[in-house]
Amino acid sequence: MASSSRRSLYFDNAKFFLIFLVVFGHVISPLKGNDDFLLSIYSVIFLFHMPAFILISGYFSKGFQKKGYFLKTVEKILLPYLIFQMIYSIFYYLNGQESTLQFDLLQPHWTLWFLLSLFSWNVLLYFFARLKWFGLALAAVIGIAIGYFDHVGSYLSLSRTFVFFPYFLLGFLMEQKHFKLVKKVKHSTLIGFLVLLSTMFLICTFFPKDAIPWLLGDTSYANMGSKVITDGIIRASQYVVTIIVIYGFLSIVPSQGFKMTVIGQRTLYVYLLHGFIIKTIQTIVSDDTLSGISNHYLTLMVFSLGVCVLLGNYLIQKYTRPLIELRL
Repeated sequence: MASSSRRSLYFDNAKFFLIFLVVFGHVISPLKGNDDFLLSIYSVIFLFHMPAFILISGYFSKGFQKKGYFLKTVEKILLPYLIFQMIYSIFYYLNGQESTLQFDLLQPHWTLWFLLSLFSWNVLLYFFARLKWFGLALAAVIGIAIGYFDHVGSYLSLSRTFVFFPYFLLGFLMEQKHFKLVKKVKHSTLIGFLVLLSTMFLICTFFPKDAIPWLLGDTSYANMGSKVITDGIIRASQYVVTIIVIYGFLSIVPSQGFKMTVIGQRTLYVYLLHGFIIKTIQTIVSDDTLSGISNHYLTLMVFSLGVCVLLGNYLIQKYTRPLIELRL
């Protein structure tokens, strides 16, 4: 990470691994109920993969005060959200998932919550950035408090916006030296693997199966089964644990480039398009067949990697750029 190019490779590598986890997590999502080990893998992934993505997004949002930045976020984030929200509405109607064709731009479809929240996080920076580290504490308090409001959920992605905003703001506040420090710690890679393996062991052993909604951050405490004053302590603890796991992940990310590194530059394409593949397979393949492959872990991983390679291909980028980046 000594040079600009190596820093770029490091973050591209991180984004590649994270987008693989996004795809793999969505591939195994309908299968996790049939296999306890798969459920544990799913839980570990959803504990940190989106928070880590969000943290890196925040790190690259430092130019928010530059002239034209806001219009750029509208063009690169909000407009693709609106376009794909309509495309997904048509897609769900055609595959039979929805009985009527409706265009609801305020209730994000599936993965599209991230774009709507990402736009909101960039807007929130105009207030929170000036507060610096106090702003981070305030954002965490709001993320904890939002769970006590019963009606805050997926509408406008409000719940996720405030629950995950602390990670975005933390990434914004972090500097190059902080990421260098992650890699400079003696035996950092070993420590990183130990953190991830320990997390896997603890989740396999102690994590309640009905606690997965806590990892998604898309609804209130009441809608997750109970509403008690101590729920806020649980979310605060989740923030701490997630940051530790993100540290473990960042510690094992290599700084050198490899064949898949370029996919880290095209994660938006993979993110927006992989849902069409997964949802189509879920539509045409029977539940019994899907259930039968739930313990074929290597097959599921190879398939997920294949989706990433396919959608991260230059040709996919070339021909879908008008939709995703609004550029020919």
